[in-house]
Amino acid sequence: MGQADGWRALVAGRLLHGGLRWGLAMADGGGLFGGLFGAGGARTGDTAWLQAMLDTEAALARAAERAGVAAAGSGAAVTAAADASLFDLDALGQAAARTGNPVPALVRELRSLVNGPAARAVHAGATSQDILDTAAMLLARQSLTAILADLARAADAAAALAAEHDETIMIGRTLLQQAVPVTFGLVAAGWLTGLDEAREDVARVAATRLAVQFGGAAGTLAALGEAGPRVAGLLAEELGLAAPPLPWHTGRLRLVQVAAAAAGAAAVTGKLARDVTLLAQSEIAEVSEGGEGRGGSSAMPHKHNPVVAILILGCTKRIPGLLATLAAAAEQEHQRAAGAWHAEWETFADLLRLTGSAAAWTADLLSGLRVDADRMRANLDAAGGFPMAEQVAALLAPVLGPTQAHDLVARASASAALAGLPLADALTTGETGHTITAAGITKVQLSDALDPAAYLGSASVFTQAALAAHRATTQRLSQPDSFRTG
Repeated sequence: MGQADGWRALVAGRLLHGGLRWGLAMADGGGLFGGLFGAGGARTGDTAWLQAMLDTEAALARAAERAGVAAAGSGAAVTAAADASLFDLDALGQAAARTGNPVPALVRELRSLVNGPAARAVHAGATSQDILDTAAMLLARQSLTAILADLARAADAAAALAAEHDETIMIGRTLLQQAVPVTFGLVAAGWLTGLDEAREDVARVAATRLAVQFGGAAGTLAALGEAGPRVAGLLAEELGLAAPPLPWHTGRLRLVQVAAAAAGAAAVTGKLARDVTLLAQSEIAEVSEGGEGRGGSSAMPHKHNPVVAILILGCTKRIPGLLATLAAAAEQEHQRAAGAWHAEWETFADLLRLTGSAAAWTADLLSGLRVDADRMRANLDAAGGFPMAEQVAALLAPVLGPTQAHDLVARASASAALAGLPLADALTTGETGHTITAAGITKVQLSDALDPAAYLGSASVFTQAALAAHRATTQRLSQPDSFRTG
């Protein structure tokens, strides 16, 4: 292995496998709220940003040396100095206020750590946006890798729930009202399908839309002369990012697409978290969260709050606004934006961090979710047969006609509800009972129509289809080049 190959292997290990330098970013998830909204493996805090910028500068020095525009040994010298632990984050932040971004101060400090001619390889031909945008792509790659891993864990847990509860009957709810019977397996299959679709989208974006940024002052790389395109290609190779046809300083579609894929994944996790909060209500109590000592209240010792589902929602509620900011910031002037680019940095990082946290909490939630099948059946039975009104109307429709059948069952349902009786009582007594008997409907037929297990339609078929699709998705995503376009 040559020296250049050795340095590429080193940086690949750092960026893709969470090595030493990404490990420094673990501190980014700290602080008072870090354990809540910085869970998971996505690292986008100050230390992660700094190291990604340094990794970009180091890769650029190596690329410049390989292209013959920097002295021999420059790549090794700059790479050795490009260590976040050697820099003062606060000082860089204060200096950034004088230049509008932290790169100029970073470049000065990095050059001071590199001896001799190699110092001239630092920032060779680059502009500040090249470094920050490429760093954002590195943050996105690391974060999307972590998000995909957690979404995969969540999907596997959802698949296990769907398979285990394929025949677990519960009441379906539409517009927050009791509807017709479903199975919990079908509910979990819905979660599973959303997670798998989000995985596909995130994986596609991670594989096809992360590209190096290198254009110099105005996107022409004039400072490097004819060597510019070669250095750009070598920089992409060094970092393992795509080499775009041309610099994208004010073409922000890549960032918007990364953000949209992440936001889509967050939307899926938010939906299932909301379901859990509703199903975990004391009056329903059909599911509960696992976790020793989790869910307590500071004032009410009896409570078992759905803490993890709440944390997922705490993350996902913030993401649509962040996505909107990035979409608005995509309108940028000429060759360099005045303000819109600056609005992206923390917004993009926050969106990735929160999505990563939501994905991690979702895997935790589904892996430990407790399902009370007996309570589900009890709640269904307590509904007094009303959820079966549609099936009874369908039984009567061939004889009475669909409109008369619907109206008859509606009147019986209203009468039973007013009297506090099960639907069956209203259907077998009085004028309604006489009409049904005269229509030739037997008590056995009526009893069958009131059986929830006989009115599940294709619930099991759909659940099994979701499980089959999950296996196919997992197999497809296990192929590293499944989304590569060349």
